[in-house]
Amino acid sequence: MWRIWRLFDPLRALAAQAVFLFGLAAMIHFILLSTERFNWLDGKSQAEIMAKKATPASVASPK
Repeated sequence: MWRIWRLFDPLRALAAQAVFLFGLAAMIHFILLSTERFNWLDGKSQAEIMAKKATPASVASPK
């Protein structure tokens, strides 16, 4: 294992890994925020969304 660190600078390799992992985490969070189900910033709860989907749209309300 020590021979690998003779090829790469440890500080530069760990910094590049940290930048990559932060970018990956940010990308995953932005993808989740773009969906209706997993958007936790929109203010709608998961129960409201599922209740809305479960209600049939073709049922006429009584007058």
